[in-house]
Amino acid sequence: MGKRRVPDLYRAPFPLYSIKVDPKTGLVITAGGGGASKTGIKNAVQFLDLQLVGEQQYSATLLHSHDTDTRATMNMAVGNGVIAAGQDGTCSVMSFKHCTQKEGSTAAAKDGNIAQQGDTRRRAGKGDRGGQDGAAVSGETPNMKDETAHISVADLAELQSDLNPQDPLQKVVRFSPDFTLLLTGGTDGHIRVWEFPSLKKKYDFKAHEGEIEDLDMSPMNKHLVTVGRDFACSVWSGSQLAMGLKWLETMPQIAEKTYRYMACRFGKVEDQKDVLRLYTVQIPHKRDRKPPPCYLTKWDGKSFLPMLTAPCGTEVISSLAVSDSGTFLGLGTVTGSVAIYITFSLQKLYYVQESHGIVVTDLAFLPDVLKGKNIKGNNETAMLSVAVDSRCQVHAVPNRRSFPVWLVLFFCGLMVVGIVLLLQYLFPGFI
Repeated sequence: MGKRRVPDLYRAPFPLYSIKVDPKTGLVITAGGGGASKTGIKNAVQFLDLQLVGEQQYSATLLHSHDTDTRATMNMAVGNGVIAAGQDGTCSVMSFKHCTQKEGSTAAAKDGNIAQQGDTRRRAGKGDRGGQDGAAVSGETPNMKDETAHISVADLAELQSDLNPQDPLQKVVRFSPDFTLLLTGGTDGHIRVWEFPSLKKKYDFKAHEGEIEDLDMSPMNKHLVTVGRDFACSVWSGSQLAMGLKWLETMPQIAEKTYRYMACRFGKVEDQKDVLRLYTVQIPHKRDRKPPPCYLTKWDGKSFLPMLTAPCGTEVISSLAVSDSGTFLGLGTVTGSVAIYITFSLQKLYYVQESHGIVVTDLAFLPDVLKGKNIKGNNETAMLSVAVDSRCQVHAVPNRRSFPVWLVLFFCGLMVVGIVLLLQYLFPGFI
């Protein structure tokens, strides 16, 4: 662990803000851009093909780049062939599909079963006839940016996800675990929940004073956890506040409002089907000359009682991810460092100081199996990271070396023989 060079898996021609792995197609999806400024830096969502090289190394090939015009994607959620992308104060909903050249004009449209309802509207583009509020997207020919690619992308709908009158910005977006809900949070402090795929608005409520930093939904859509810049981490049942979390109960020596919550994620417990955990990150509210540590807290995912709190370094945390198995937890920092922790003990397993040149914006663990193939290779786990430096990296933790069973048995046999000979030497006639 420490400061070492991690080779770039891929380098984009623009700053990267989000990365996701789609288990259905096996695609790695990254997004970002330069925004509306006229610097010549493009805005796009890119699709990468990830391959395992040997037992521990990876390579990536760019399959398709989908131009998002003047808006950079700052956050996104991926599932069931759909991308929900946070662009300024809106959530742009797109479908994507592998396709041949002949299929390019119709493949994505087959998934266009998302209705235009409430405050949703169709994004206009080249060849797009537009549409009225409430008109179904299904059956319309989508606007394709590149019909020769193996990936087709269709702009389906837009949701107004933040209504801050000064500078609207969606900060976070998630699908519920069963993909029946789409949830967003932004700078106006509101949580907005849409039914999916109809996109009929289900909830719109003020969750925090100030910006929403993060949110996550528990399995079966039972509880929603939200994090705001107002020092609060709240648990919701529907749109009703169930309780507020209090991590300082595990650290009574720390004064109130010296830390704020920064991120939250639910996670499974390996080999325990009915057990659930919640993980939160707490960062200092103000920066000091001698920076205090950030903290990780593990909570019981049903009672929401704190179980364990541990420091996780003095670098300010910028991103959090939990592996599908719930065994590992990933952290990125504002100084570009990347770490992997064991969720059971909250002990650091892997750390690369300043792996990126600047703030780490998103992390994504690779699933154990991708499209029926072992994508982890001879690694305990592997995690992707992206940053404002335009780089995408993979951080692999090799399996700890183990001896073959036959070799262990051989050495045990030698030990037994050695002990017998030693006893015979010390005590003649022992045998």
